Amino acid sequence: MRKKPGTKQSHGEKVIKDIRRATRKQYTAEEKIRIVLDGLKGEDSIAELCRREGIAQSLYYSWSKDFLEAGKKRLAGDTARAALPLFLAVSTVRSC
Repeated sequence: MRKKPGTKQSHGEKVIKDIRRATRKQYTAEEKIRIVLDGLKGEDSIAELCRREGIAQSLYYSWSKDFLEAGKKRLAGDTARAALPLFLAVSTVRSC
């Protein structure tokens, strides 16, 4: 039963909420990467993967988005890093 906003939780409800919070599984970065890569392989559906791993599909898609964004940022950084020596060589030649 839902309570109206602004009402206090009973002691029992607070204890249950604290237990759920304390027993929530914390995934390491390696576990998250493994799960996302399993999803990207496409061998099983995302729904099946999430059931097997015990996570919500929304959590999987959140991890997947973060994973792909981090990869995109890393590749953009590599491009800038690769361009730096070329820029320095061109500027050195022009200054001579």
